[in-house]
Amino acid sequence: MRKEQFKTLLRFFKVLADESRLKIVGILANQECSVEELAALMQLKEPTVSHHLAKLKEVNLVTMRPDGNSRLYQLDSEALEKISQEIFTPGNIASLISQIDTEAWESKVLNNYLESNPTSLDGVQRLKEIPVSRKKRLVILKWLSTKFELEVEYSEQMVNEILGRYHPDYLTLQRELVSYKFIQRKDGIYCRNLQD
Repeated sequence: MRKEQFKTLLRFFKVLADESRLKIVGILANQECSVEELAALMQLKEPTVSHHLAKLKEVNLVTMRPDGNSRLYQLDSEALEKISQEIFTPGNIASLISQIDTEAWESKVLNNYLESNPTSLDGVQRLKEIPVSRKKRLVILKWLSTKFELEVEYSEQMVNEILGRYHPDYLTLQRELVSYKFIQRKDGIYCRNLQD
């Protein structure tokens, strides 16, 4: 997403982050109204309604046309559709986090729950404890699943030996890995599932 699109998106959300403005948009989506009519419908003072309309005009959400001595406002549905087509695409919304480390939280969980094994010569990390939190447990299970090769079949004894390197309660870990579909079990043979 380009910087100007990002600023437009930010302004758009700031303007709509107000209950009265959202209600005005809803009313104007159904009918044209004057400031006086909107004030009566919203039970607000006319200067307050004018202020909200000015904010909505800044992001091109409303249009105004003269009608005798008054002005009528309506939702600019074409402008709304244009913003939707140009900015609210899944690709543009996803690009908002392109500069953010989406795995930072997982790294933090791993750092908190893993420790170096002093008795291991190959630098194997051990699990301090199995997290109680489901979300944190999933991070640990995902990490443990990488200790199994894809498309390799493992016996139950092999699975228990691998998991035993990381935590003494390997049976719980085995059950959890199967339960959350990180590995599958069929006829006593285990195989790692491909995760997204």
